[in-house]
Amino acid sequence: MARYQTDDAPDWDDEDWDSGEVYGKEDQSTTTECIHCGAEIYDDAPRCPICGEYQVGSRSLTAWEGRPLWWKLGGLIGILAVILGILSFCF
Repeated sequence: MARYQTDDAPDWDDEDWDSGEVYGKEDQSTTTECIHCGAEIYDDAPRCPICGEYQVGSRSLTAWEGRPLWWKLGGLIGILAVILGILSFCF
């Protein structure tokens, strides 16, 4: 059975329908500029939604950046130990 609006039915108010607020979770996403077109995109976006270009150069791809000195030295010592182990096994 179809339901029609009658005089006793409440009217919807567009202002009350969507206030634009997100309840329960705050938007903590950070944005940056596209390296190709300059549009504002999310930091974790692999491609720009405006120009479609991949954001390869937009963030650091090195594992060493921002690490403490002890972490860098430990990584280098570990790499050298693996190389020496392989070389000693071969000869």
